[in-house]
Amino acid sequence: MNFGEAIKALKAGKRLARKGWNGKGIFIALMPGNSFDDCSGHKCMTHDYIYIDTTGLQTTNESAPLDRVPWLASQTDILADDWEVVGRD
Repeated sequence: MNFGEAIKALKAGKRLARKGWNGKGIFIALMPGNSFDDCSGHKCMTHDYIYIDTTGLQTTNESAPLDRVPWLASQTDILADDWEVVGRD
């Protein structure tokens, strides 16, 4: 699927990855924001954001980061047509 279709899938709660990504077990997903009423101090986001999850990365590189962090698409990601739904919702 293309990036526009991928964004729609993210908004529908799907996890996505690119077939062209080197690492297997990596995906992106949408994290919904919270209202200010649901926040305690500065420890929440009030807008939706996309994050990348590498905690399931399948690699032999012991120093590879296993994280969940906010993600920004590259131009290559935006123009790609190899997006696919992966894993569970």
